[in-house]
Amino acid sequence: MEIVTTIRREVLTLPAALLGPDNPLPPLRPLDETHRIEDRDKRDLPRDMARQIGYEPLHGLLPVRVRDGYDRRREPRALDALVIENDRLRATVLPALGGRISSLVHTPTGRELLYRNPVFQPANFALNGAWFSGGVEWNIGATGHTTLSCSPVHAARVPAPDGGEMLRLWEWERLRDLPFQVDLWLPDGSDFLYVGVRVRNPHEKPVPTYWWSNIAVPEECRVLAPAEEAYHFGYERRLRRVPVPEYDGVDRTYPPNSTYAADYFYDVPGHRRRWIAALDADGHGLVQTSTDVLRGRKLFVWGGGPGGRSWQQWLTEPGTGGYCEIQAGLARTQLEHVRLDAESEVSWLEAYGPFESRPEGEWNGVLTEAENRLEALLPRAEVDAAYAAWAPYADTEPGERLATGSGWGALEVLRAGWKLPGTPFDEDTVDEEQRPWLHLLRAGSFPEPPGGLPPGGTLVARHWRDMLETAPATPLTEYHLGVAQWHAGDRAQAVRSWERGLRHAPAAWPALRCLAVADQEDRHLERAAERYTDAFDDLCRVRGGDIPWTAVTAALGREAIEALLAVGRTGDARSVWQRLDPATRARGRFRLVEAGLLLAEGRVERARAVFDAGFEVADLREGDEVIGLLWAGVTGEPLPEHYDFRMRPTP
Repeated sequence: MEIVTTIRREVLTLPAALLGPDNPLPPLRPLDETHRIEDRDKRDLPRDMARQIGYEPLHGLLPVRVRDGYDRRREPRALDALVIENDRLRATVLPALGGRISSLVHTPTGRELLYRNPVFQPANFALNGAWFSGGVEWNIGATGHTTLSCSPVHAARVPAPDGGEMLRLWEWERLRDLPFQVDLWLPDGSDFLYVGVRVRNPHEKPVPTYWWSNIAVPEECRVLAPAEEAYHFGYERRLRRVPVPEYDGVDRTYPPNSTYAADYFYDVPGHRRRWIAALDADGHGLVQTSTDVLRGRKLFVWGGGPGGRSWQQWLTEPGTGGYCEIQAGLARTQLEHVRLDAESEVSWLEAYGPFESRPEGEWNGVLTEAENRLEALLPRAEVDAAYAAWAPYADTEPGERLATGSGWGALEVLRAGWKLPGTPFDEDTVDEEQRPWLHLLRAGSFPEPPGGLPPGGTLVARHWRDMLETAPATPLTEYHLGVAQWHAGDRAQAVRSWERGLRHAPAAWPALRCLAVADQEDRHLERAAERYTDAFDDLCRVRGGDIPWTAVTAALGREAIEALLAVGRTGDARSVWQRLDPATRARGRFRLVEAGLLLAEGRVERARAVFDAGFEVADLREGDEVIGLLWAGVTGEPLPEHYDFRMRPTP
């Protein structure tokens, strides 16, 4: 039999914003993830769900850095793409952007099955900041959008079970230190894209694991999933059980019917097939199904309120139509983490394809008809058989390399000597980010950054912390050791390491900034403000003029201004503001900082003028209400629509 599936490279050109540099400051503060609930709410949940919600939630972002250097200036730019295609489907994958499937087209009808974003516009939705909407994304790590949303992954050709080719994506997830792979293949003549996923734990201890496949589809649809109840999560941070499809007098399976952004985690009974579909008014759309390991199904809606509309336009081009997300995960909700035992793995198979069924009518009747159609189109047993056929190929070594990811996996494999068949992390992928740590591993000492640049990122796992503790105690080593100790919860020892490092440091600002954060966490706000002042003064003394220095000056300056305003030192805050680069002060985030500074100085009319002139905070955080709060301090007028990004009812 002739195999007609092909994999090829393409270049997409579309309006795209630049990602810009990462924030050079280590993220020491607790993670502000919106998907959290009060302990009192856990009492009414099933025991296994409550246990998994409490199982090692992520408290910090280290060793990953914050990505907040992007802007909103979109220009035509080229994006590398990989296309896998048979005679029925064409999937376009973006290996430099987390391996996301940006498009899935049913070629006989020309129908796009996903919401395909016509632009690339990062926004602050990932755990580490930069994220973009559209397509199918692979979320691994911890509750929230993966830190790999806008990062490259490895890609290669691999033999498929049917004798054709698969497209393999793989990377090292750094929050939990886990390797994973995603294998995509299109059997000849199939209307379904098969996706085999494997997450491995090579460690000698259990690790909390998280996975959700997020599928963006046009929001003018009805979402079907085999459930009569769901767990509703709104941005009031409450998780409660609600009926499906109608809740509070409204059929919530139609995304436009909701006013505010919300998650609906469907409670799929254990014996039911795992699937979810989004169908337009004519009954056309997409269905996703899987083997039973991928247990959860979810609908996310933006809502029809002003905040949801603002976010929809923020993430794409106004007038291009909105989207919602249908999702599939390892647990019933995204607040949970699943235990992955030592030296074990978890794997499953997903299938994505076109679907037709009746969307309107009584819920159980609509579900029964849809399930029967799905069974006729792609029997449940056939999905299980496809998984069984794929599993032996998961260890097959990749052939032609099509894209290169990061070198973090190579560094960990060199350290531990792990054998990970099917997902090679080769030493030649190690780059300037990993080289200092490879030097520490092999020579026992931590080298100074070239050219006197700011310190790079810190590795914080126990084995790297142990190496830092035995390395020569240079100021840079003490700085990195303090960051690792802080992450481990040993705050007193971290403070001592930073203080030791200050004694002979040619540049004091890295340790001073860390000590300032420690003071803030201990509510020593005056001392924190003083240390921020000293840190910024020292940075201005030693800084260069290239991009890394511009990024660190902006990041430290913003933190210093906020710390100084918190204790009423407006004059010192103004001094920091004046020493920022003019291009930095012109950015939307810093226009907002300026409005806050003017308000603190009592210059209300000048603060109002900043709002009237207009600004866009490119890295505005999901759920952050800072613009509305500052506006309320300036004027009693209603918040203008273009500044309204509220995702919940006004308190």
